[in-house]
Amino acid sequence: MLDKSEGIVIRTIPYGESHIIVKVYTKERGKIALMAKGAKKPKSQFAAIAQPYAHAYFTFYYRQSMSTLSQGEMLHSFRHLRENLDKGAYAAYLLELLDAATEEHVPSPATFSLILSMLGRLRDGDDPDVIKMLFELKMTHLLGIRPQLDACVNCGRTSGVFSFSVREAGFLCHHCIEIDPYRYTLDDKQVKLLRMLYYVKPDQLGQLALNDQNKSALKTVIDGYYESYAGLNLKTKRFLDQWVNWNPELPK
Repeated sequence: MLDKSEGIVIRTIPYGESHIIVKVYTKERGKIALMAKGAKKPKSQFAAIAQPYAHAYFTFYYRQSMSTLSQGEMLHSFRHLRENLDKGAYAAYLLELLDAATEEHVPSPATFSLILSMLGRLRDGDDPDVIKMLFELKMTHLLGIRPQLDACVNCGRTSGVFSFSVREAGFLCHHCIEIDPYRYTLDDKQVKLLRMLYYVKPDQLGQLALNDQNKSALKTVIDGYYESYAGLNLKTKRFLDQWVNWNPELPK
């Protein structure tokens, strides 16, 4: 069955001497694999769209196991993300996390819009750490590890001073903090920022500037939460952490 869908290339896998398997997250079909025959040849019609981050319309013969790419229409190449090592490191992590968090053939237009928005913001120069943390928080839903951020996980209190407990998977109010001696202490602004990044719609985010102290606090919470619950071991995450530590121009 010939089908057409808007999609973003998650990654590519060489196949044989001239073919490429293109893993695409599509708006209408979810995550699918496309066989791009002859895509490694210099004059292939698929050469441009069989690239990581490419945003295009893909026309293909749909099958559950492996679909066959028929033609493509480029919408945004996101070439700058491939050519810029700093932005590319963040983009690669977002896409590998998307791949890990999603099942094949399960469409989610909201998730498609989210990753497209995040790549666009990376391209346009928004703070990559803010983009990364927002995306990580949004992906907790698909991973089945959503934290409790709108009330105390123990008593349900919605106001007061909060700390974040990885063990309890959410906020603890000042009455309940002794439940977890290893909780992360956050100030009021950091609590609000964590909630905002979790709940905000990407098109409502605007330009958000976080100082180094706030970014470090939120990163510590999110990293600790993922390490405890996500069960992921992503190569791009390890590389990104090493790259940020090595590159003095990137925020720590």
